[in-house]
Amino acid sequence: MYILNIIAKNREHKEVIPVGKSIDFSKTVYELWRESPEIIDIMKDLGFESITSQIMLNTAGRVMTIPKGAIMKGIELKKIKDEFTKKGYNIKE
Repeated sequence: MYILNIIAKNREHKEVIPVGKSIDFSKTVYELWRESPEIIDIMKDLGFESITSQIMLNTAGRVMTIPKGAIMKGIELKKIKDEFTKKGYNIKE
């Protein structure tokens, strides 16, 4: 996080601004892919091998969220969150 100094009305304020990527687990995999294509490689490494298929991405990916996919694949959501955090993502649920 960076600190941005802002001078307003003759007073100095410090505002913390988060830096990095974010991922919203309430969005579909398709929406996330459109925002950050690199998430597909991360998901593949986590066990979502079929997500690399354009057909899967354009069909199931349009309705599937990461938490739903984790349940279907039997992958712990904590493991997924940890990996995205390790890759520099802030997670929104």
